[in-house]
Amino acid sequence: MIGFYNYTVVLTYMSLVSGVLGIMVSLSDMGHPFYGGLFLLICGLCDAFDGKVARTKPGRSDSEKKFGIQIDSLSDLVAFGVLPASIGAAMFRRLSLANDGLPKTYTILIFAVIAFYVLTAMIRLAYFNVLEEQRQSSEGGVLKTYVGLPVTSASIIFPCVLLIHYILPADITPIYFAIMLFVGALFVSRIKVAKPGLRGILIMVGIGALEFVALVIFKFLGK
Repeated sequence: MIGFYNYTVVLTYMSLVSGVLGIMVSLSDMGHPFYGGLFLLICGLCDAFDGKVARTKPGRSDSEKKFGIQIDSLSDLVAFGVLPASIGAAMFRRLSLANDGLPKTYTILIFAVIAFYVLTAMIRLAYFNVLEEQRQSSEGGVLKTYVGLPVTSASIIFPCVLLIHYILPADITPIYFAIMLFVGALFVSRIKVAKPGLRGILIMVGIGALEFVALVIFKFLGK
């Protein structure tokens, strides 16, 4: 059986499975964007530590390292590209049903934003893979700075929007797509973002945990 199946890939595989489940939940029946948001947060948690876990294994071959880079990006495209788009599609479906349909122009615009977001996420990840492979062959070590906003930021940004959406009485679905457009543009921008250390990762994990708890409370114990 092809592939690698040691402990270094477990978190990446878990992130992918969580992303797929989130997509299925978001798009099933009437659409469940808030459940999709919970799966998105789980993806973010897995991704926060998969690289650190992989580097704990001594003597990894070049094939194992390259395999890890590839599956990480492929998983990220599903988890942080397609899943947020699916959550948005579920929110749009609910908005459309609540208003007995929406103008065709508005629908086309929303679909264009979704396609743009997923496309920029894919471009960002592929570009990162190329640069990272070149960097490791010449420098080695751990990357310290990202070019463009990392797609994993979606795991913090969109659950926050979902939380606000659930708290406020007004429907802010259009704002979700405006943020999606802006985030997609940042994916392919040339801004430089410092790679967080352990402390930064723990802070983001803490924020994600708070968002997870808040979504659960408002969904199951709230209104």
